[in-house]
Amino acid sequence: MEALMRSVLLSMARSERLGRLARRYGLRFGASRFVAGETLEDAIQAVSALNAAGIAATLDHLGEFVRDADEARASAEECVQVLNAIRESGVHATLSVKLTQLGLDIDPKLCLENMRRILSVAEEHGIWVTIDMEDYGHCAVTLDLFETLHREFSHVGTVIQAYLYRSLEDLARLSAQGCHLRIVKGAYKESPEVAYPDKKDVDANYLRLMETQLKSSGFTAIATHDENIIDHAKRFIAAQRIPKDRYEFQMLYGIKPQLQARLVEEGYPLRLYVPYGTDWYGYFMRRLAERPANVAFVLKGLFN
Repeated sequence: MEALMRSVLLSMARSERLGRLARRYGLRFGASRFVAGETLEDAIQAVSALNAAGIAATLDHLGEFVRDADEARASAEECVQVLNAIRESGVHATLSVKLTQLGLDIDPKLCLENMRRILSVAEEHGIWVTIDMEDYGHCAVTLDLFETLHREFSHVGTVIQAYLYRSLEDLARLSAQGCHLRIVKGAYKESPEVAYPDKKDVDANYLRLMETQLKSSGFTAIATHDENIIDHAKRFIAAQRIPKDRYEFQMLYGIKPQLQARLVEEGYPLRLYVPYGTDWYGYFMRRLAERPANVAFVLKGLFN
């Protein structure tokens, strides 16, 4: 039943009609638990509160699958504004971006132009930018563009998804270059031809990826809410004597706050992925799909 619910929610996440309907009613569906707000000011305030609790952040202006060049350039401008806001406010934060939001599906050259603009500002401000990974159809081109940008800029990293068969090979190539990598399980619905269908295989691959990256010269972002994986990471970090400036744990805004607080209390570096913006529907539905029990939370909020 949970697998069926997850499949339904992921299908709903791709519906433009449902997305328009959801945006009409704002964040009242319960998305405010997972989304910091609709404006950059909302997001900076949320990050400031997290920083006060000893937690860093990475900001994401929500939006994906842009089809218009002007819209892609506007998204790039928003990313520049995020970088400027981080610098001006002094909050401890980085930036995360999706290439489809920056014109990847229109023209990879347009996307590359937008990314170069963003990364030029990021370099000036000394702020890291992470290129998010999207569905499998965008994986190869995302990594190709990342490697091009990594040769030109020092403050750029990307994401490796543990549920893809290809990921260990991709990570080995990138870690050899000292790349900054965020390891995630993966949140999109993929074919068993390209992705592990069973959770136990995804978990096992996650550990292989994490250990390989932690032993490399690159920075490792351990992005998970899985306490078994977190405990394994703690043991591995201690055994390998990996310094705190070489890794951090990462989690999503609004998910498992008690676990987040415990990691901070134990002295581990922690960064939360903090999304904001009006185009929050697809992101919100993927969060529900990751843990269908959250649907009950949403329904309760609606009736209240």
